[in-house]
Amino acid sequence: MARLLLVLLLVLTYIPMTHAATDDPALKFDTKANTIFGDFDMMKKRRVVRVLIPYSKTFYFIDNSGTQRGIMVELMHQFDKQINKGLKPSQKTHLLFIPTARDQLIPQLVAGHGDVIAANLTITPEREDLVDFSTPLAKNIREVVIASGNAPKLETVDSLSGKSLFVNPSTSYISSIATLNKNLAEKSLPPAIVVKAPGNFEPEDILEMVNANLADYTVVDRYLALLWKQIYPNLVVYENITLRDNGSIALAMRKDSPLLRAQLDKFTTAHKIGTSFGNQQVYKYLRNTKWVKDARSQEELDKFYQVTEIFRKYGEQYNVDWLLMAAQGYQESRLDQTVRSKSGAIGVMQVLPTTGKELKVGDIRQVDPNINAGVKYIRFMSDRYFADQPMTEMNKLLFTFASYNAGPAKIARLRKEAQTKGLDPNIWFNNVERIAQQRIGNETVQYVSNIFKYYIAYQLIMEQMKARKHETPLTGQKTQ
Repeated sequence: MARLLLVLLLVLTYIPMTHAATDDPALKFDTKANTIFGDFDMMKKRRVVRVLIPYSKTFYFIDNSGTQRGIMVELMHQFDKQINKGLKPSQKTHLLFIPTARDQLIPQLVAGHGDVIAANLTITPEREDLVDFSTPLAKNIREVVIASGNAPKLETVDSLSGKSLFVNPSTSYISSIATLNKNLAEKSLPPAIVVKAPGNFEPEDILEMVNANLADYTVVDRYLALLWKQIYPNLVVYENITLRDNGSIALAMRKDSPLLRAQLDKFTTAHKIGTSFGNQQVYKYLRNTKWVKDARSQEELDKFYQVTEIFRKYGEQYNVDWLLMAAQGYQESRLDQTVRSKSGAIGVMQVLPTTGKELKVGDIRQVDPNINAGVKYIRFMSDRYFADQPMTEMNKLLFTFASYNAGPAKIARLRKEAQTKGLDPNIWFNNVERIAQQRIGNETVQYVSNIFKYYIAYQLIMEQMKARKHETPLTGQKTQ
């Protein structure tokens, strides 16, 4: 504990907020009713400042009591105190948090659907053409390379030549990698390879995967790397390999808003990261994280190879993505047929004997019938509860996994509640999962999240296997 606090104090002298992004669609709300422009005087007249904020387990979320939490929420609550100091309740201006996908933050702001972006945005020339920024919350932000404990060691930035970097394609890390590749090309070295993470992956999700050896390398802000290193011990932080060292993080507003800018500048100047407030909040929200297990160790990969053809066979038979089913199998049992639960569930897919008999697949004590039963049952649940729902095939399976874990009736209630709150009832990530987190806790959210992360890891594994087929066994050179 003392070590963590010491690192926090050292790092947070110039700690920025992360600037990851997602390409998920914006949350649905009545944009026509909320299309309002104007400076801070108009906001005071309306007594509302609309804060566009991305959903994140660190920066903005809703806890089990229905309370909005997160580092950015706490930060903006301090802004609330500033603008309402000395005012009577009837005179106060209220903050309205509007959860918004990161790639929609600036479009929604410019369109008049919000007034302030509290999303730890990095100031870039492209963004400055569209919006204005406050005085930075942090300057001289360094982006460093992070590796898993199993990844080949890096010596210099040139060591990234030919390596795969797992990053969200909507972040500024992409432009940093582009600059890196330009420099590598000038030295006649192969470029680093960008492996695109799903749009809903925050930096914490990617670091979690790197820690679990589900990905080899990524790029994040130095502060984030050092903070999560205290929680994910398998991370290797290359502080000497920096892709950017001059970033600035700030709040954003529409152009030509001098009154609002004056308020935000006053606030950010007084609350720059590195204050006792900032230190306390970061420590508060980086605690008690659950880890994804190592699905790419050689022992685990051997088990994966053994069952690959079985999952492929039944995936094709029941028209289900077999890699996704393998990911569920890993979540259930680590692909171990010998596993027995206290409830009597058996094998890779943790099937109850009674369920096995009902499905008529044979002896589920054997791995083939066991996987058959698991895939067949997921297909049955998907068809029964989600076949006619206007969802993507991926979301149908994600909701099926959630129903498998929490019960279909409960998930149906959560979908209805999500719709009443302006969320999309047909999208799991960043929508119905938020209500699930609030109403039934973390178990189901983590269950679905883990399966999806294993799925991404298995996709990477299959891509690597495919690449190796085009290399000669002895030289490693690609065949013609």
